[in-house]
Amino acid sequence: MLNVIAYGLAIVLNLFIIVVGIRFFAVPQAAAAGYGVPAQPNAYLTVKGLRDTSYGILGLALVAFADARAVALFMLVVALAPLGDTAIVLRHGGTRAVAFGIHFATAVVVLVDAALLFAI
Repeated sequence: MLNVIAYGLAIVLNLFIIVVGIRFFAVPQAAAAGYGVPAQPNAYLTVKGLRDTSYGILGLALVAFADARAVALFMLVVALAPLGDTAIVLRHGGTRAVAFGIHFATAVVVLVDAALLFAI
């Protein structure tokens, strides 16, 4: 049962970040506003979209082809991104609700999944 929960959560989290990344390509203004710091279309938004999409694809590849420890290590490292996003939103005038309710909460869920994967 722990396998199903840990891998299921890893798959959902990676699919979610792919959707976030694609959203930055498709509707950069709305995606930036949802991120918590409105921005004009620029290279940053494309880079963010590419980063998120790449993380999600790599995560899914690890789920498909690697063991639980490799996926857990990936999730542990990738949790740095939403932790950094929390600081970015707070530093650049975003709301605490978005910083902690979206970015920090995401980091916590990713870290929980890493712990579950390490437990397998």
